[in-house]
Amino acid sequence: MSQTVSFTAMKDGTKEDYELLEKLEKPFLALTADRVLEELRRAGDATLEGYKITRLEHGLQSGTRALRDGADIDWVVGALLHDVGDGLAPQNHDKMSAEVIRPFVRWEVAWTVEHHGIFQTLYFGHHYGWDRNARDRYRDHPLFDTCAAFCEHWDQSSFDPGYVSEPMETFEPMVREVFSRKAYDPTVIRENEITGLPGQLARA
Repeated sequence: MSQTVSFTAMKDGTKEDYELLEKLEKPFLALTADRVLEELRRAGDATLEGYKITRLEHGLQSGTRALRDGADIDWVVGALLHDVGDGLAPQNHDKMSAEVIRPFVRWEVAWTVEHHGIFQTLYFGHHYGWDRNARDRYRDHPLFDTCAAFCEHWDQSSFDPGYVSEPMETFEPMVREVFSRKAYDPTVIRENEITGLPGQLARA
């Protein structure tokens, strides 16, 4: 019989209860990478109507461009997974995707993924009567140029059915490595440190 806690309301839990939960949670946490990869694969069966490629292929193209530009593992995984939240949160997928990776990557990567949605409107917002320069509210942010370059080089250009991407197998070990890190490890997060995109890619 499986072990369970003694309480029915969390405020009544004992130290032993919460130690048990901590122990039982570890195998679940260890499978985070599997769940993320499965969500990414699921995107291969669906696309937003009208696009020439699936959401999976968009992620693979973005990750491939980052990889071929010489990006490090945090940026490659960030590019690969920047839309992973789209299936459940299409209206705020950028924020959801950022929260998926935030505990395991540098803060600059998570910030860029979190804000890429508003930066992307530069390319299409005017067609809907939106402010295509809405990103300018972040003009003074130290990662403005980084996010602009991320969108220009790796996101907005990755809807091409003729582009030959690396397969999932190329990225799976990287995803597993990143998600095996200790969550919120300050030596990983490196708060407020900016390394930027590789080769100082030109700003959009």
